[in-house]
Amino acid sequence: MRTLLFRREVLSWALYDWANSAFATTVMAGFFPVFYSAISRGLSAEDSQFWFNITLAGSSLLVAAVAPLLGAIADRGGNRKKFLAFFAAVGVLMTAALAWVHAGQWWVGLLLYGLGTIGFSGANIFYDSMLVDVAKRDEFDLVSAFGYGAGYVGGGLLFAVNVLMAQKPELFGLSDSLGAVKASFLTVAVWWAIFAVPLLKYVRETPTENPAPAFQAVREGIAQLVGTAREIRNLRILLLFLVGYWLYIDGVNTVIKTAVFFGDRVLQLPQASLVTALLVTQFVAFPAALGFGWLGNRIGAKRAILIGLAVYIAALVYAWRFLSDARDFYNLAIAVGLVQGGVQSLSRSLYARLIPPSKTAEFFGFFNMVGKFAAILGPTLMALTPLLITGATERDSIMAVSILFIVGGLLLWRVNVEAGEQAAKLLDDDDEPGEIV
Repeated sequence: MRTLLFRREVLSWALYDWANSAFATTVMAGFFPVFYSAISRGLSAEDSQFWFNITLAGSSLLVAAVAPLLGAIADRGGNRKKFLAFFAAVGVLMTAALAWVHAGQWWVGLLLYGLGTIGFSGANIFYDSMLVDVAKRDEFDLVSAFGYGAGYVGGGLLFAVNVLMAQKPELFGLSDSLGAVKASFLTVAVWWAIFAVPLLKYVRETPTENPAPAFQAVREGIAQLVGTAREIRNLRILLLFLVGYWLYIDGVNTVIKTAVFFGDRVLQLPQASLVTALLVTQFVAFPAALGFGWLGNRIGAKRAILIGLAVYIAALVYAWRFLSDARDFYNLAIAVGLVQGGVQSLSRSLYARLIPPSKTAEFFGFFNMVGKFAAILGPTLMALTPLLITGATERDSIMAVSILFIVGGLLLWRVNVEAGEQAAKLLDDDDEPGEIV
C-alpha cells in the first residue's frame, strides 16, 4: 500500500486535492460568509441573504449544466489536463482578488466568489476523471480514498493557520481580523497554485485515439454528449447507482451544511467550539478515508459504502436523542469524520468502475452534475417536517434526513457491480449499443 500511495503520479494527483481543499474549508465553509456579511452591511439582511443564495445557486447550476458537455469536449480533444489547469487558474485568481475587496463592494465580492466556485467545481470534473490515469482498476478504492484524505489534511492544516490568523492577527503582523481574513484568501490562492503543479507536471493522461482539433472537438463533443445521455439510460446498473448516489450524497451534504447551523441555533454552542468541531472532522477524516480505501479493497466498495451509510443513520439518531453540549457535538464530529471521506471516495472509485474507460471526463461530468444537485432534498425535508407533522420540532427534523440514507442505500444494494463493469466494457467495444444490462 505504501509503495502505491507514494508512486509519483498517485502522489501528484492526490496533492491536487490537498491544494484545492483549502478553498472548500477556508473560503467556502469558513471565512467568505463572514467576510460577505461585513462588506454587505449597507444591504438589508433579506437582500444580503438573497444575493448570497442567488450566487451560490447560480454558480452551482452553471457548473452542473455544462459539466457533461465540457467532459465530452475534453474527451474528444484529449486535453482534460488543460481544462483542469484553466478552471484551477480561474479559481486561484478569483480567490486572490478577494483580498482587494473593500466594504460596500459586496457585488464585487459575490462575483469573485461565484467565479472562484465555478473554477473550483469545474476543475474537479477533470481531476476526478484522472483517477483512471493514475491507478489500475483494483487500485481505484485506495487511491481515491488517498486523494480525499490528502484533501482533508491539506484543507484542515491551512484552515487551522487561517483561524489562528483571524484570532491573533498581531502574531502575523496584521492590523485586525478583517485584514487577516483578506490575507487568508491570498494564502489559499498561493496554496492552491503551488500544490496543483505536481499534477500538471507529472500526471499523464491516457492518450485519446485520434484526438480532434479544437473546433472539431466541440462539434463532436456535443454529438457525443447526446449519445451518452442515451447510453446512460441504457446502462441500467449505472443509472441505478446514480439515483442511489444522488439520494445518499444529498444526505451527506445536508449533514455537512447544516451541522454548524444546528450547533449554533439549537445547541447555542460558542463559535470556538464549532470551529474546533470542524477541524476535528477534517483530521479524523484523513486516516478514516484511507481505512475505508483498504476496506473497499477487502470487501468491495459497495459494502464499505453501505457500512458508512449505516454509521450516518446512527449519527442522526445520536444527534436526535442525545446531543446536548459541546462534548456531544465533538463526538458527532468524530463519527461523521470517520465515514464522510470514505463514502465520498468509494463512491467516486465505484463509479469509475461502472463507466467506459474511453469517456471518463464526460461520464464524470454527469457524476459531478448529480453531486451539484445534491443538498436539496435534505434541507427541504428538514424544513417541511415541523410543518407537516403535528408536534414535530426542529430537532425532530434531523431524522428526516435518514430517509435519504435508507432509500439511497437500498438502491445501492441492488447495484450489481460486476455486471455494471461488463456493461461499461461492452459499451466501449460496441459502436451502436442496444439496451445493456
